[in-house]
Amino acid sequence: MAAPLASAVLTPDALLRLYRTMVLIREFEETAGRLSREARIPGIVHLYVGQEAVAAGVCAHLNADDYITSTHRGHGHLIAKGGDVRLMFAELFGRATGYNNGKGGSMHIADLDLGMLGANGIVGAGAPIAVGAAFAAKYRGQGQAAVCFFGDGASNIGAFHEAANMAALFKLPLLFVCENNLYGEYTRQDREMAVADIADRAAAYGMPGMTVDGMDVLAVYDAVGAALKRARQGGGPSMLECKTYRFYDHVGVGYGEGERPADEREHWRSRDPLLLLRERLVGGGKATAAQLDVIVAEAQDEIAKAIAYAETSPWPEPSALLEDVYS
Repeated sequence: MAAPLASAVLTPDALLRLYRTMVLIREFEETAGRLSREARIPGIVHLYVGQEAVAAGVCAHLNADDYITSTHRGHGHLIAKGGDVRLMFAELFGRATGYNNGKGGSMHIADLDLGMLGANGIVGAGAPIAVGAAFAAKYRGQGQAAVCFFGDGASNIGAFHEAANMAALFKLPLLFVCENNLYGEYTRQDREMAVADIADRAAAYGMPGMTVDGMDVLAVYDAVGAALKRARQGGGPSMLECKTYRFYDHVGVGYGEGERPADEREHWRSRDPLLLLRERLVGGGKATAAQLDVIVAEAQDEIAKAIAYAETSPWPEPSALLEDVYS
């Protein structure tokens, strides 16, 4: 008889924590998109809306001393790892109280105390960093693991393949998580690679590869649990491909939405990961609609307070220009 799925024994409180994480990511991202349109924050933002189930399902298994590396679409990863939305918004506003003292911006937020080794504006660049973290974890032998989040486009980058080869060779405690939202910037997956399932590439490096529904947080949770258990026990790395979809354009909201077919966008919107989990919780008697509404309201309040904190925080001093840099 097969072992029961890990998600099948999650307590109602644990399920609500997953929902709370996803809601907080959604509220953060929707608000960041609006602030970007209003030119209240400098630069651009790559929104994670639609992909929340991946970050939540993965990071629910991680300890504070585990590591993650992120991408240019990385806000959700830090929030799921336990990041402080006040410091995140302060960073987006360019204020001195931000995670990187206002100098990193959206694509470079990091929190080393949480093991979040940074978002990265260079496609595929997080993979070698994750290998380094996993190598250190294996050397210390304290049961730590690392997770590398990357997109479908990054699976074509040479640095990713070099990292996968090294991780497998040294049996590192590392999980490669591909968030396949079907588009590398504006190019559909089937126009940039010959394989339909990116997880098939894992076989070339002698590691397990699996593909799951990235809109179903419990499917992600189950797959990650097994892979991380194997990694922590010395079995080496695995690759998990999560089929998902970003609801907005590559950058921000409302830029080039016509690049993707309307019926395709409508299909994936109908599979909104927050709605799917909400229906499962209410339909399964794990929570009431009123309980879930409270979680949404609390997240909205937390985001409002975070923005107020960011907007009233000081700007970095010009004298600090050369601090916090390596050369």
